[in-house]
Amino acid sequence: MRALAYLWALPNTLLGAPFVPVALLSGGRVRRVDGVLEVHGRAIAWLLRRAVPLAGGAQAMTLGHVILGRDAAALDRCRVHEQAHVRQYETWGPFFLPAYFAAGLLAYLRGGNPYWDNPFERDARRAERG
Repeated sequence: MRALAYLWALPNTLLGAPFVPVALLSGGRVRRVDGVLEVHGRAIAWLLRRAVPLAGGAQAMTLGHVILGRDAAALDRCRVHEQAHVRQYETWGPFFLPAYFAAGLLAYLRGGNPYWDNPFERDARRAERG
């Protein structure tokens, strides 16, 4: 059953896989935690600070079974939240990213914040609270 979850999320994981050599070439590290590759490095930190449209950027971001983090400490802090996103990718498979962006757009059109009011993010924040 676990193999099917990896296969279903694979299109998204393939989006995250190119960041592995980027991290390593920029002095970073890759480690496997709970069946997920956690990746960090200077280039990843730069991308998360500058390319994520949030005030101050993001500490971490998930693409399938790849979690990108600014550094090892950020990955440790964000693990529960990002693992919730991994489960979402395993549930939604190739439809996760379109569903995530559609949910953000819908939140915005309803007068909310596309990130903070996104139900996928709310679910991940609930997971953090236990």
